[in-house]
Amino acid sequence: MAQRTQSPIVTGTSVIAVKYNGGVLMAADTLGSYGSLARFTDSRRILNVHNTTLVGAGGELSDFQFLADHLDEMAVNDFNKDDKCDLTAGEIFHYLQRVLYHRRNKFDPLWNTFLVAGVEKGEAFLGQVTMIGNAFTGNYLATGFGHHLATPLLRNEWRADMTETEAHALLEKCMRVCLYRDCRTLNRITIGRVNAQGTSISEPYALDTKWDYASFVAPKSGTGSSW
Repeated sequence: MAQRTQSPIVTGTSVIAVKYNGGVLMAADTLGSYGSLARFTDSRRILNVHNTTLVGAGGELSDFQFLADHLDEMAVNDFNKDDKCDLTAGEIFHYLQRVLYHRRNKFDPLWNTFLVAGVEKGEAFLGQVTMIGNAFTGNYLATGFGHHLATPLLRNEWRADMTETEAHALLEKCMRVCLYRDCRTLNRITIGRVNAQGTSISEPYALDTKWDYASFVAPKSGTGSSW
Protein backbone atom coordinates (compact mmCIF):
# COMPACT_ATOMS: atom_id res chain seq x y z
CA MET A 1 0.00 0.00 0.00
CA ALA A 2 1.38 3.40 -0.96
CA GLN A 3 1.78 5.68 2.01
CA ARG A 4 2.85 9.27 1.71
CA THR A 5 2.41 11.82 4.47
CA GLN A 6 3.36 9.78 7.50
CA SER A 7 5.70 12.51 8.74
CA PRO A 8 4.85 16.11 7.79
CA ILE A 9 7.75 17.96 6.17
CA VAL A 10 6.65 21.54 5.42
CA THR A 11 3.79 22.70 7.62
CA GLY A 12 1.62 25.72 8.28
CA THR A 13 0.19 26.51 11.67
CA SER A 14 -2.98 28.26 12.85
CA VAL A 15 -5.98 29.31 10.78
CA ILE A 16 -8.63 31.34 12.64
CA ALA A 17 -12.10 32.30 11.43
CA VAL A 18 -15.08 34.16 12.91
CA LYS A 19 -18.61 34.85 11.78
CA TYR A 20 -19.77 38.44 11.76
CA ASN A 21 -23.05 40.12 10.89
CA GLY A 22 -23.20 39.38 7.17
CA GLY A 23 -20.37 36.96 6.54
CA VAL A 24 -17.18 35.27 7.74
CA LEU A 25 -13.58 36.43 8.08
CA MET A 26 -10.65 33.98 8.03
CA ALA A 27 -6.99 34.65 8.86
CA ALA A 28 -3.74 32.72 8.45
CA ASP A 29 -0.07 33.59 8.42
CA THR A 30 2.15 32.87 5.41
CA LEU A 31 4.91 30.76 6.97
CA GLY A 32 5.80 27.30 5.75
CA SER A 33 8.01 25.67 8.39
CA TYR A 34 10.54 23.02 7.35
CA GLY A 35 10.65 21.26 10.70
CA SER A 36 11.53 24.12 13.04
CA LEU A 37 13.14 26.20 10.27
CA ALA A 38 11.12 29.20 9.08
CA ARG A 39 11.83 28.23 5.47
CA PHE A 40 9.05 29.60 3.24
CA THR A 41 7.60 33.02 4.05
CA ASP A 42 4.95 33.36 1.33
CA SER A 43 2.86 30.21 1.68
CA ARG A 44 -0.77 31.21 1.10
CA ARG A 45 -3.10 28.89 3.04
CA ILE A 46 -6.50 30.41 2.29
CA LEU A 47 -8.15 29.28 -0.93
CA ASN A 48 -11.10 30.73 -2.84
CA VAL A 49 -13.53 28.23 -4.39
CA HIS A 50 -16.29 29.38 -6.78
CA ASN A 51 -16.06 32.91 -5.41
CA THR A 52 -18.52 31.69 -2.75
CA THR A 53 -16.36 29.67 -0.35
CA LEU A 54 -13.11 30.10 1.57
CA VAL A 55 -11.01 27.07 2.54
CA GLY A 56 -8.15 27.55 5.02
CA ALA A 57 -5.65 24.82 5.86
CA GLY A 58 -3.25 24.08 8.67
CA GLY A 59 -0.75 21.23 8.51
CA GLU A 60 1.26 19.71 5.66
CA LEU A 61 1.41 22.13 2.73
CA SER A 62 1.84 19.46 0.04
CA ASP A 63 -1.37 17.74 1.19
CA PHE A 64 -3.15 21.10 1.05
CA GLN A 65 -1.89 21.59 -2.52
CA PHE A 66 -3.14 18.10 -3.41
CA LEU A 67 -6.64 18.87 -2.15
CA ALA A 68 -6.58 22.37 -3.65
CA ASP A 69 -6.01 20.75 -7.06
CA HIS A 70 -9.02 18.49 -6.47
CA LEU A 71 -11.19 21.46 -5.53
CA ASP A 72 -10.02 23.30 -8.66
CA GLU A 73 -11.02 20.29 -10.78
CA MET A 74 -14.46 20.27 -9.15
CA ALA A 75 -14.84 24.01 -9.81
CA VAL A 76 -13.92 23.53 -13.48
CA ASN A 77 -16.39 20.64 -13.74
CA ASP A 78 -19.15 22.82 -12.28
CA PHE A 79 -18.27 25.61 -14.71
CA ASN A 80 -18.37 23.28 -17.70
CA LYS A 81 -21.81 21.97 -16.74
CA ASP A 82 -23.12 25.55 -16.67
CA ASP A 83 -26.23 24.46 -14.76
CA LYS A 84 -26.08 27.24 -12.13
CA CYS A 85 -25.69 24.55 -9.43
CA ASP A 86 -22.19 25.23 -8.12
CA LEU A 87 -21.02 23.53 -4.95
CA THR A 88 -21.88 25.43 -1.78
CA ALA A 89 -19.69 25.89 1.28
CA GLY A 90 -21.65 23.19 3.14
CA GLU A 91 -21.18 20.72 0.29
CA ILE A 92 -17.44 21.41 0.10
CA PHE A 93 -17.27 20.99 3.89
CA HIS A 94 -18.89 17.53 3.69
CA TYR A 95 -16.76 16.56 0.68
CA LEU A 96 -13.56 17.33 2.60
CA GLN A 97 -14.87 15.39 5.60
CA ARG A 98 -15.43 12.27 3.46
CA VAL A 99 -12.04 12.56 1.73
CA LEU A 100 -10.12 12.96 4.99
CA TYR A 101 -12.05 10.16 6.70
CA HIS A 102 -11.43 7.88 3.69
CA ARG A 103 -7.70 8.59 3.71
CA ARG A 104 -7.55 8.05 7.46
CA ASN A 105 -9.16 4.60 7.01
CA LYS A 106 -6.49 3.74 4.43
CA PHE A 107 -3.84 4.59 7.07
CA ASP A 108 -2.53 7.20 4.64
CA PRO A 109 -3.97 10.42 6.06
CA LEU A 110 -3.87 13.87 4.57
CA TRP A 111 -2.12 15.78 7.35
CA ASN A 112 -4.40 18.82 7.40
CA THR A 113 -7.11 20.51 9.38
CA PHE A 114 -9.45 22.65 7.28
CA LEU A 115 -11.75 25.57 7.95
CA VAL A 116 -14.54 26.10 5.42
CA ALA A 117 -16.51 29.36 5.29
CA GLY A 118 -19.33 30.65 3.12
CA VAL A 119 -22.76 32.24 3.02
CA GLU A 120 -25.77 30.06 2.20
CA LYS A 121 -29.30 31.42 1.81
CA GLY A 122 -28.29 34.57 3.64
CA GLU A 123 -26.76 32.69 6.60
CA ALA A 124 -23.04 32.58 7.37
CA PHE A 125 -21.52 29.07 7.42
CA LEU A 126 -18.31 28.08 9.21
CA GLY A 127 -17.07 24.51 9.68
CA GLN A 128 -13.92 22.61 10.59
CA VAL A 129 -12.67 19.23 9.37
CA THR A 130 -9.80 17.45 11.13
CA MET A 131 -7.23 15.13 9.58
CA ILE A 132 -9.13 12.04 10.76
CA GLY A 133 -12.46 13.20 9.37
CA ASN A 134 -14.09 14.75 12.43
CA ALA A 135 -16.33 17.59 11.30
CA PHE A 136 -18.24 20.28 13.18
CA THR A 137 -19.46 23.84 12.80
CA GLY A 138 -19.24 26.90 15.02
CA ASN A 139 -19.41 30.67 15.26
CA TYR A 140 -15.63 30.91 15.63
CA LEU A 141 -13.03 28.22 14.97
CA ALA A 142 -9.26 27.83 15.01
CA THR A 143 -6.77 25.17 14.00
CA GLY A 144 -3.37 24.20 15.34
CA PHE A 145 -1.88 26.07 18.28
CA GLY A 146 -4.44 28.80 17.66
CA HIS A 147 -7.10 26.41 18.97
CA HIS A 148 -5.47 26.74 22.40
CA LEU A 149 -4.29 30.36 22.22
CA ALA A 150 -7.07 32.12 20.33
CA THR A 151 -10.21 30.27 21.43
CA PRO A 152 -10.29 31.87 24.92
CA LEU A 153 -10.10 35.34 23.33
CA LEU A 154 -12.84 34.45 20.87
CA ARG A 155 -15.07 33.13 23.66
CA ASN A 156 -14.72 36.38 25.57
CA GLU A 157 -15.08 38.86 22.72
CA TRP A 158 -17.16 37.31 19.92
CA ARG A 159 -20.73 38.56 19.42
CA ALA A 160 -23.30 37.54 16.83
CA ASP A 161 -23.86 41.18 15.84
CA MET A 162 -20.18 42.00 15.29
CA THR A 163 -19.43 44.30 12.38
CA GLU A 164 -16.79 43.38 9.82
CA THR A 165 -14.44 45.99 11.31
CA GLU A 166 -14.81 44.52 14.81
CA ALA A 167 -14.29 40.97 13.52
CA HIS A 168 -11.19 42.10 11.61
CA ALA A 169 -9.72 43.69 14.74
CA LEU A 170 -10.47 40.54 16.78
CA LEU A 171 -8.75 38.32 14.22
CA GLU A 172 -5.68 40.54 14.20
CA LYS A 173 -5.58 40.38 18.01
CA CYS A 174 -5.74 36.58 17.91
CA MET A 175 -3.04 36.34 15.24
CA ARG A 176 -0.83 38.67 17.25
CA VAL A 177 -1.17 36.46 20.35
CA CYS A 178 -0.29 33.41 18.22
CA LEU A 179 2.77 35.24 16.89
CA TYR A 180 4.00 35.95 20.42
CA ARG A 181 3.50 32.37 21.66
CA ASP A 182 3.85 30.02 18.66
CA CYS A 183 7.35 29.70 17.21
CA ARG A 184 5.92 28.34 13.93
CA THR A 185 4.12 31.61 13.20
CA LEU A 186 5.12 34.65 11.13
CA ASN A 187 4.00 38.28 11.43
CA ARG A 188 2.83 38.32 7.77
CA ILE A 189 -0.84 37.38 7.55
CA THR A 190 -3.64 37.26 5.01
CA ILE A 191 -7.32 37.74 5.80
CA GLY A 192 -10.09 36.34 3.63
CA ARG A 193 -13.67 37.59 3.59
CA VAL A 194 -16.82 35.91 2.33
CA ASN A 195 -20.25 37.51 2.28
CA ALA A 196 -23.31 37.62 0.04
CA GLN A 197 -21.35 39.54 -2.61
CA GLY A 198 -18.59 36.91 -2.89
CA THR A 199 -15.08 36.35 -1.59
CA SER A 200 -11.86 38.32 -1.33
CA ILE A 201 -8.44 37.49 0.09
CA SER A 202 -6.06 40.25 1.09
CA GLU A 203 -2.44 40.44 0.07
CA PRO A 204 -0.07 39.56 2.94
CA TYR A 205 0.68 42.37 5.33
CA ALA A 206 2.72 42.67 8.52
CA LEU A 207 1.11 42.85 11.94
CA ASP A 208 2.26 45.63 14.21
CA THR A 209 3.89 44.10 17.28
CA LYS A 210 5.13 45.11 20.70
CA TRP A 211 8.08 43.29 22.27
CA ASP A 212 9.05 45.56 25.16
CA TYR A 213 6.74 44.00 27.74
CA ALA A 214 8.53 43.64 31.05
CA SER A 215 8.08 39.86 31.05
CA PHE A 216 9.69 39.68 27.59
CA VAL A 217 12.59 42.03 28.36
CA ALA A 218 13.48 40.56 31.77
CA PRO A 219 11.69 37.21 32.19
CA LYS A 220 11.70 35.74 35.68
CA SER A 221 10.74 32.32 36.89
CA GLY A 222 7.44 32.23 38.72
CA THR A 223 6.01 35.53 37.51
CA GLY A 224 3.11 33.69 35.87
CA SER A 225 3.08 36.04 32.89
CA SER A 226 4.98 34.14 30.21
CA TRP A 227 2.55 31.25 29.71
